[in-house]
Amino acid sequence: MILESIKYMILGMGIVFIFLYLMVVVLNWQHKLVEKYFPETEEGPKTSSRKDRLKKVAAITAAIHHTKNS
Repeated sequence: MILESIKYMILGMGIVFIFLYLMVVVLNWQHKLVEKYFPETEEGPKTSSRKDRLKKVAAITAAIHHTKNS
């Protein structure tokens, strides 16, 4: 009885290991395929204007103020 349960445990773990290994292989292949046909364009970081940064700071300040007063 114990040996049979160990056999099923090893069989189950083996199937999971094989599935995970195949998943890694397929995902690596997919990554290479996507990079080949859809290369990533190199763009510099977008600089936000001073006005946009001030809007973000105002929104964060308002959220903190609201949280402290609640």
